[in-house]
Amino acid sequence: MSLTIQNPLVSVDWLYQNLENKNLIILDCTIPKVTATSEITEEKLQIQNAVFFDLKNVFSDNKAPFPNTVLSPKEFEEKAQDLGIHKNSIVICYDDLGMYSSPRVWWMFQLMGFKNVAVLNGGLPEWKAKNYPTEIPKYTIPKKGNFKVNYQPNKLKFTEDVLQSIENETILIADARSKGRFYGTEPEPRNDLKSGHIPNSVSIPYTAVLQNGKMKTEDELHDIFKVLKNKKQIIFTCGSGITASVLALAATVVNIKNVSVYDGSWTEWGSTPNLPITL
Repeated sequence: MSLTIQNPLVSVDWLYQNLENKNLIILDCTIPKVTATSEITEEKLQIQNAVFFDLKNVFSDNKAPFPNTVLSPKEFEEKAQDLGIHKNSIVICYDDLGMYSSPRVWWMFQLMGFKNVAVLNGGLPEWKAKNYPTEIPKYTIPKKGNFKVNYQPNKLKFTEDVLQSIENETILIADARSKGRFYGTEPEPRNDLKSGHIPNSVSIPYTAVLQNGKMKTEDELHDIFKVLKNKKQIIFTCGSGITASVLALAATVVNIKNVSVYDGSWTEWGSTPNLPITL
């Protein structure tokens, strides 16, 4: 019997109870934090039977000028099939940091029109805290899947879209970077990138929607997202599209619709000449 995902978040208990489902695909979506300063030395472990989703090297357009640029629908479809993902798969995304890069992968599947996908609330740390089964990563080649894309271009925004949205009061641009980066009081982690933020955008650091690596309660999220009320469209931005997706996930949890992500985010905006910047 195939499961249908009803919520963009699932608990580790739910995942453990459904580990044996033949349609389940668990994706390890881990990437290092862009602000990380130290190497991880402990042995890499993964959730039992997880498949590594290589966000940086396989599922981003490495020919693009900016990091983490999404693939074309055709390329995404082919690479998802290579991971053994089918049209009837149940896809669960997690990462080693709790919830950092896994929402980006969830959002990419949303962009590609695939609905039966969720993020593991709390990720690997929460899974390990319950002593659920882990293993050293296995590098096997899955049998090719029949995954199909149904592309949803309204979920993706580009620089020209954002520029045209600045003066539109029905659209809100929300920035997931830290307040220090937003206001230019702390440096950008990428060299030669200007400080500041997109004019008329608001600061909602992605850490505001999380507590101990898990998503805050729906009541807390409603309170955080009060500023989004009565807006026809929300554009989430960050440094390079990763943590903007955390906000997109949180907004979806509380049924906020018309949500999109600015793919180039501040890396593109802050390095493109003649774009307006506010401190």
